[in-house]
Amino acid sequence: MSTLIHDGALAAGIGTLLYMATIAVTAVAAVFAPAPQRRRDARAVLTILLRRRDVEEPQR
Repeated sequence: MSTLIHDGALAAGIGTLLYMATIAVTAVAAVFAPAPQRRRDARAVLTILLRRRDVEEPQR
């Protein structure tokens, strides 16, 4: 059972690192791409990857 928990945590950590790397590479492309269209496209990808949902405050 602890092996499953360990493997799941490891998979989640690897997934998180890959997601962070994707965002970092896209952010660099959004800033340093030579063509304006590529910068706009990279910014659009960042908007999709970093989409935030409105969080409602809990009602009391």
